[in-house]
Parts: sequence; structure tokens; C-alpha cells
Amino acid sequence: MTQAPEVWNSAYDNDTAPWIIGGPQPAIVELERAGHIRGRVLDPGAGAGEHTIALTALGYDVLGVDLSPSAVAYARRNAAAKNVPGARFEVADMVALARSGDNPLGTFDTIVDSALFHVFLADAAARADYVRTLHRLCVPGGHLHVLALSNAEEGFGPRIGAEMIRDSFTAPGWAIEDLRSDRYYGRITETIAEQAGDLTPDAAGRVEAAAWLARIRRIG
Repeated sequence: MTQAPEVWNSAYDNDTAPWIIGGPQPAIVELERAGHIRGRVLDPGAGAGEHTIALTALGYDVLGVDLSPSAVAYARRNAAAKNVPGARFEVADMVALARSGDNPLGTFDTIVDSALFHVFLADAAARADYVRTLHRLCVPGGHLHVLALSNAEEGFGPRIGAEMIRDSFTAPGWAIEDLRSDRYYGRITETIAEQAGDLTPDAAGRVEAAAWLARIRRIG
């Protein structure tokens, strides 16, 4: 089963979240620089809010959502500390939205999933529900970007194979336009200390791991 909100709350309340690196993932920054972020943007699993904050600061209309109330509170404090008061965050369960049939969030031209999709590695039902929610929230012709930890090498966190992305986003409804190797950055906390092994932090205190970066268009 996918972890309950209380588990994620603990990561923020106790500062043990390995994905908090003080800024956005470089792969997402490069997506924006390459012109792949357009229109109204959704940041599901926003966590500390770094992508919502960065994109809002650049002038995008962005909504960050997270299952964890503690994550949303953290993100709001983070936005205030970085002087981006316009960054918007809401508590939302992307899996529950598929099961309820509701859509209180609206629709989006671009959805940026940084390290949420791979959380459903061992929960196929929740993964399918999540993909259905993404389809409902993405406008026809809009794009979903997925940055997920890869099982191509040893590392930390829930690592997936490229086939999971391909199997989850096949037609009808989606077209994978690009799927390639990239890198994901985290920090070593007690949560991943054993998995991190011999990984050495860089000057910014980050460790890196293999990742997949997918660009997926909604076609129906």
C-alpha cells in the first residue's frame, strides 16, 4: 500500500526527507530553459515546494499540491523565506481524486512530476489511479514531465525501470515523446543512510542517483 499522510508528515516535521536539497532539481530547471514548461502548471507531490517556487518566480501560473499537510506547511514557509509570496500550495490526494471522480484543481497545460510517480513502485492499483488523475487534469495536447529514480544503477529510494513508465503511459490517452536517462539529487538522511552506501556528497551536500526523465503528451 502507498504510505499514509502521517508517514510523509514525519519526514517534514523531523527534517528527515532526503529529497529536500534547498532548490529545484537541475533536470526540471533544464526543462524550463528548453521551453518545455508552458501555460498553467501543476506540481503534484510538491514536497518542499522548490519547483512551484522556482517556476512562480519566473512568472508561471503554478499550483503545488501534496498529500501531506506538513509538506504544504513547509512549502509555504519555504516560499515566504525565498520571498515568493505568490507561490500557491494545497493539500490534495492525487490517488483519491481518481477514485472520487472530483476535480477541485482544474486543468493544466503542463504537469511536472518530480519524484512522485516512482513512489507507486509496489502499488499497481494506486499507480493506475494516479495516472488516471493525471489524464483528467492535463488538457488535450498538454504535457506531463516525469522525473523518477532509475533502477539502472545502485542508489536510494524506490527505483523503477523504464518499462514501468512505458506501460503506464501507453495509448489510448498518452504518447511518450521522449524517455531518457538523467540524474536526480538528494541528501543523505537517516531515511536513506543504509541505501546511500559509498555515495559522496558534493560541495552543496547533495548526492546524485540515476533517473529517468520522460516527456509525455496527452492525446485523448
